[in-house]
This record gives sequence, structure tokens and C-alpha cells, in this order.
Amino acid sequence: MNGQPISGASVRAGRRGGVRLKALTAGALLVLLTACGGGGTAADGGKAPAARDGAQQENTASEAVVTILPKDGADSVATSGVLKVTASQGKLSTVTVADSKGTAIEGRIAADGASWSPVAHLSGGTQYKVHAVAKDSAGRESAKDTTFTTLVPKNTFIGHYTPEDGSTVGVGMPVSINFTRGITDPEAVEKAIKVTAVPSVPIEGHWFGNDRLDFRPEQYWAAGTKVTVHLNLDGVEGRPGVYGKQKKTVTFTVGRRQVSTVDASAKTMKVERDGKVIRTIPITAGAPSTTTYNGQMVISEKYKVTRMNGATVGFGGEYDIKDVPHAMRLSTSGTFVHGNYWAPAGTFGSSNVSHGCVGLRDVRGGGDGSMAAAWFYDRSLIGDVIVVKNSKDKQIQPDNGLNGWNMPWSEWIA
Repeated sequence: MNGQPISGASVRAGRRGGVRLKALTAGALLVLLTACGGGGTAADGGKAPAARDGAQQENTASEAVVTILPKDGADSVATSGVLKVTASQGKLSTVTVADSKGTAIEGRIAADGASWSPVAHLSGGTQYKVHAVAKDSAGRESAKDTTFTTLVPKNTFIGHYTPEDGSTVGVGMPVSINFTRGITDPEAVEKAIKVTAVPSVPIEGHWFGNDRLDFRPEQYWAAGTKVTVHLNLDGVEGRPGVYGKQKKTVTFTVGRRQVSTVDASAKTMKVERDGKVIRTIPITAGAPSTTTYNGQMVISEKYKVTRMNGATVGFGGEYDIKDVPHAMRLSTSGTFVHGNYWAPAGTFGSSNVSHGCVGLRDVRGGGDGSMAAAWFYDRSLIGDVIVVKNSKDKQIQPDNGLNGWNMPWSEWIA
């Protein structure tokens, strides 16, 4: 102060200025409160707190917990029975499992959403990545990713299959798989093999012993059928500590329908093609002491010329013919339909003189295409059926060659 008295007017002006300042300050505070409150007032209970609660709800972590077995980084994991994904305090919504090549493993989420399991086994010596997502009751997601590697088997097996990939076969051709090790878990192995056909037809497998599995429909295949065989044996534990190491897809086509009927009593063979008999051929079947099996037999091998030695099929040194022409195998035990050049021409159609085979007239070397044996050989496929009847012998066993057609369907599927 300079010591001069202050006038009343000045005092009043100062007081008015102070009032205005207080009013402006209150107004600014009201604006700030209004802006933060989003227009809420004390009268409507205030909307601002509710908005803050929603934001907090959205930012809260999901309560769902995803658990994956085996643990991340696990090594030498078993190929079956270990992989499993579970969720607690929530439900699984997504689970993907794939190998390093991106090949997905099929699996299923349980109806309650609490777990996921693979449908099939895993491959051996393979790295897998698992991605799993679960949602809690509020729809919030929780995810987990892991990686693990399966064991590398020390002992393995494969299946030798027939027919060959890309082949055209007769209507009687089964899918036959012979395993290099005896199988003690046939269910696991059979589950890893899928056989399908177009047009579709039910196809069932049947085990012969513990090392052979055949598949066929109830009746012969329809002509023109396309068959696909998926062998997913890699990682299957066929017996304790012994794992499959094979993953392959095989396809083949069924050709025209040819079924030939040998009448051992009449000594003839009628060749039927697509429902019509195209030729009746005189034959010689098994002699009275070495009769031919009855039953449905499938051609499993073809040889332009082969050696036949009686010692290999239990006949000692009774015969050893080094150049049997036009030979087609019908049984594992040594039954063939083949050309015969050593018997007199009058034998065919009049006498049964063979050691159990079906003989057709031929020439040495098989070079004469007009001979019955050459004609039949040229018109036959692996997988064609030859039915033998009226022989004084028993019916051939279903596992003696590719001859499962001699087993009733009810027994086959049992």
C-alpha cells in the first residue's frame, strides 16, 4: 500500500470481481463434472460409475483355464493315449493340432466342452503344435499354445499289401495285408486302415491269424468300382514296443466281371464275361488220388512260364517241370490253372490226371496263341474268380490264397 485511503467504489468493484471469479470457478467445475459424467446427474443415479464398471468387466482376464498334455516341450511322447486338452471354469471353443508340415490331426471336443481328444494315433518321431482356446461364462477367451515331439520307435513293422497301386483287377480281388510282425493289438491296427469304394459299398476286415488282415465287401465288387486304401500305420503300436512306420494311399480299379466255373466231373471250364458265357474250355482236373479243391478261388499271380516242383508242395519228386506255360496261382498251397503241353490232346475234356491243378491244352513255350491256355491267360486278370465244383475234395480254406469268399459273411464280420 502507498498509504493512500481506498475509496468505497474501489472496494465495491473488488468485491464484485471476487464474486465473478467465484462464479467462473464454480461454472468450470460444473463443466468438468458434466464432461466426465457423460451427462449423468445426481437425479438419475449417475451413469458414469456404470460405464466404468463395464470397462473393468471387459478388461478382466478370462476365468477359463486351458490345460494341455503333454506339457510344452515334451519329448519322446507316446503316439497314443497321452494327448489331451481340457478346460476348467469354461468351455473349449477351438483346438487345433498339426505336425510340422501343417497336416492336421482330427479330434473332437466333448459335448460339455470340457475336453478334446484325438480321433486317431499320432505319427512317430514327429513334432506337433497345439493351439487351444476356451471361453468362460462371460464369453472371455483364454488361449494356450504348446509344442511336443513323439517318440522315435526302435522296433517297427509294415504291411505288405495287394493289389498293387494303380492296378486293374478282377471282381474277386480282396485287399490283403500281411504284416512283418505278429500283431497283438489288432483293433488298433485295423482302426488305422480305411478301405472305401466308389460306388460305395460296406467293406469289412477279417483277420487270419495275427499277421494277415483282408478286406472285402459281402459280394464280389461291381465292375468299374474304384477302391482306395488308406494305410495310416505310422505310430500304431501293433504289439508292445513295436510301431508301424507306414503311411500310404493305394488305389485300384475293378475291371470287367469275369467268373469262370470248372466242373471237375464234366471236365470243362465255362468262362463267363459280364453275365455271358464266352467260351467253354475242355480241362483236366486233379486225379482221383490228388483231387482239386472245390470252392471260389481268386487268381493271385500270373506267370508266362514258371517252374513247378512237386517237392515244394508235398509231392516229393513226383514231378519237376521247369517250363510250365501260362500259369495262374489259385492257392498258397500250389493250386494253379495252367497250360499243359505234356499230356496227350485227348486228355482234355476226358480225363482228370493232374496233381490238383486245372490244366488247359498248350504247347511247350506257350507260343501258340490259338491254344486254350494262351487264350484264357490273355483274357484273365489278377483278381478274377475261378469256381471249382463237383470235385471229390473238400472246399478250399478261406486263408489258402485270396479265397475269403468261401467264408460266410456272418462269420467274416464276426
